[in-house]
Amino acid sequence: MCDQTFLAVLFGPCAKCKRERPLRTIYVKAEAVTYCSLCVEMMATEGLQENETMSSLKNEAESLKEKLEEERAKLHDVELHQVAERVESLGQFVMKTRRTLKGHGNKVLCMDWCKDKRRIVSSSQDGKVIVWDAFTTNKEHAVTMPCTWVMACAYAPSGCAIACGGLDNKCSVYPLTFDKNENMAAKKKSVAMHTNYLSACSFTNSDMQILTASGDGTCALWDVESGQLLQSFHGHGADVLCLDLAPSETGNTFVSGGCDKKAMVWDMRTGQCIQSFETHESDINSVRYYPSGDAFASGSDDASCRLYDLRADREVAIYSKESIIFGASSVDFSLSGRLLFAGYNDYTINVWDVLKGSRVSILFGHENRVSTLRVSPDGTAFCSGSWDHTLRIWA
Repeated sequence: MCDQTFLAVLFGPCAKCKRERPLRTIYVKAEAVTYCSLCVEMMATEGLQENETMSSLKNEAESLKEKLEEERAKLHDVELHQVAERVESLGQFVMKTRRTLKGHGNKVLCMDWCKDKRRIVSSSQDGKVIVWDAFTTNKEHAVTMPCTWVMACAYAPSGCAIACGGLDNKCSVYPLTFDKNENMAAKKKSVAMHTNYLSACSFTNSDMQILTASGDGTCALWDVESGQLLQSFHGHGADVLCLDLAPSETGNTFVSGGCDKKAMVWDMRTGQCIQSFETHESDINSVRYYPSGDAFASGSDDASCRLYDLRADREVAIYSKESIIFGASSVDFSLSGRLLFAGYNDYTINVWDVLKGSRVSILFGHENRVSTLRVSPDGTAFCSGSWDHTLRIWA
């Protein structure tokens, strides 16, 4: 997602042996504790049975994974593109830039649509968060954050607030008002606090709860009013870069992707991972649910996008070409689910036929890598943000 890695090394007294050493944050019964590496290794071996070693347990885990793959393979009777052979091909269609939003002084890193299908919030490396009117290209609100690299932003379902965060490790919520002269920073509410950068955030189906993903390898669900942690999600082995909430009104699941090459589906009520997919060969930069909620797509630094069917519990399609050698930074579906839009680091947006697996269009316009892409709520257009400091509305 970004071309820099941010690593913070903690040094201090270990919570177990009390000695001054470099510390690692681990989670014991969902509670964060800081232990030195020696104590972490000792803890890992404390629960071993007689004749058990760490290597034997790793081998056992690998054999169980192989058995799971065998069971998945038994259900794999036909490829998606074979089923889609009977489906009519898409005709030629033309999409072009209808609006260009200029105002950021550095790389645009994230954007989100308001439910009113008109307003957009975007965040940038320049430390600014801007609310735009996509019809007129006017800026309606602007907030300067206390840090640069504002890597995440989201619109509240009501359209009355925005959330954002980045290298400050926090997720902050700003209420929006019609008074253009009002100081928004004065009404800021810090909701979430991670131990590393905030990579993504999304409101649930109400303004009262927000989901966050972080470089500390966790996702978390927070209460907006009190700032209380409601649920934490541990399972990724490296930075979590993206998340997406299931589209159903009563949806209690979300999907996340990260630097460990895994896409994981979580139950928000229990905090448990209920499905995991590990077929990408590099970081997963973006995940997006299929409109029906039965599948999701991912975009990765391995230059491919992939489609995973949750009912079949497996990958069902790969969207890639030998000529595409740059990573996919952002993906989203058309409203019907027939098209997959993917932004790439080679400055282009590729449009894929989801069923047939073929590329149906390439969109040119951005002058640097495409970092974020979202289809509007009514499906009539989509917006892309880029490291060229601009956002573009396509239709």
